[in-house]
Amino acid sequence: MNGKKGSVEIDIPPPNKAKQPEDGNKSGFQGFPCKAWIWSAWEFCKDDVDRVIFSFKVGLAVLLVSLLILLRGAYEIFGTNIIWSIITVAIMFEYTVGETFNRGFNRALGSLLAAILAIAVGELAQLTGQIAEPIIIGLSIFLIGAITSFVKLWPSLVPYEHGFRVIIFTYCFIIVSGYRMGNPIRTSMDRLYSIAIGGFVAAFVNVLVFPMWAGEQLHEELVNSFNSLADSLEECVKKYLEDEELNQAEFSEKVMDEFPDEPAYRKCRTTLNSSAKLESLADASKWEPPHGRFRNFFYPWSEYVKVGAVLRYCAYEVMALHGVLHSEIQAPYNLRIAFQSEIQDAANQAAELVRSLGKDIWNMKRSLKTSLLNRVHSSTERLQRVIDMHSYLLTPHYDLPDNSSNPLPKLSHVLPTTPYDFLDQEDDVCSTNHEKSSNHLTQNLTESYYEMMRKQSRRLNSWPSSEVDPFEKGGGFRIGILPQMRAVKSTAALSLTTFTSLLIEFVVRLDHLVEAVDELSKMAKFKHEDL
Repeated sequence: MNGKKGSVEIDIPPPNKAKQPEDGNKSGFQGFPCKAWIWSAWEFCKDDVDRVIFSFKVGLAVLLVSLLILLRGAYEIFGTNIIWSIITVAIMFEYTVGETFNRGFNRALGSLLAAILAIAVGELAQLTGQIAEPIIIGLSIFLIGAITSFVKLWPSLVPYEHGFRVIIFTYCFIIVSGYRMGNPIRTSMDRLYSIAIGGFVAAFVNVLVFPMWAGEQLHEELVNSFNSLADSLEECVKKYLEDEELNQAEFSEKVMDEFPDEPAYRKCRTTLNSSAKLESLADASKWEPPHGRFRNFFYPWSEYVKVGAVLRYCAYEVMALHGVLHSEIQAPYNLRIAFQSEIQDAANQAAELVRSLGKDIWNMKRSLKTSLLNRVHSSTERLQRVIDMHSYLLTPHYDLPDNSSNPLPKLSHVLPTTPYDFLDQEDDVCSTNHEKSSNHLTQNLTESYYEMMRKQSRRLNSWPSSEVDPFEKGGGFRIGILPQMRAVKSTAALSLTTFTSLLIEFVVRLDHLVEAVDELSKMAKFKHEDL
């Protein structure tokens, strides 16, 4: 209010300044984040430079065949039919040399068969007269389209699917053009030489200009899978033994497999999903001529797929170990640390063997793994003996000795020698203070059990919720819950047994991996090298 009584002051806010784009990420095109998009494209290119090279190679190949139309002299020779060379390059040019040759073979064979069929049917239709000719041509188009579409779905003919597609549109184009132009043979020949020119240009550019061999990619992909498996195994065992209180991930993170602090695990998960990629690279590699380090004809690329299958067979155990690492019920830290040296040694020896196998494949050398296998087996047998000798640590004890008046020794970092060193507070109270009042016993048991539940990070709605309910809901303590408490504690201890069993099973599966790598080295004629 300002001025005379009853007057009203109206405050008009000054016009706001136009909001400037943050960090220049938005341009005038309806707020399109140009800078963010450019940065994403830059990261995408930097992640794999071959993608940029492949793009420039495609552009170069298309430019070369386009010159046959742009240059007047070449256009007068080839005419408008040369446009099919551009289409052939665009369809045939693939990322690797092997895929390009495979696609080119399918296109050439499909075009040849379609041309032969079109010429035969066209000549036959011309002999029937002008009335029956279009009927025969239309019926043939229907039959060719239906038959080829059915045959390409046959499982053994799926790799030649592109060839069947080429048959359909090439046949239709030639026979329809021949019907209107009256010369199916000339139409077929023009189409074939145009395809031949485009296929030659695509193969020429792909092989001579920074070639990308599918065999090299398959070789590198398999070796990286070996290293990822070894890293994931060591990472999982390290976190299991070093984390005193394992941080349980949220349920949504477990479902989505989001573990940002475990990069090796994500790589191992990629290995499990690499079956289709390895098979695709192996199929493409069969079309490639001898090159680089792979100078043998009929190189055993299919053996790489078999080795990858055995490697995934081992990776399943590592994923199971990771599941134990992030399970809701965990063994007590002092129990896990008691077997630390044996578990760590077995995992390290196994990871070393896996890396050694991958290194031999990368160097294309064949070496004996007897010493490494013996060390892996020895460390695993030692772990088995320790688990067997001290199995009492992993089983429940409902009846304690009556004369155990002294406190039970705690579990140390060395191998334990007593079956009671990892029991919780309620067991000590029951054994040393048997003559105390039941109220005091009940209070101690309640506190110790509640503390154990808190450390295990169990939620009210997760298993085992029935044991947590009396304390979470403020209810009274029942003496009958003691066996249930011991059962939960036993289940937590047995999770260590599960972890060690999975580790031992992983070592057992390594024998099959060694055999698969040895078979690959024999068939690929790797250079023999004795250790």
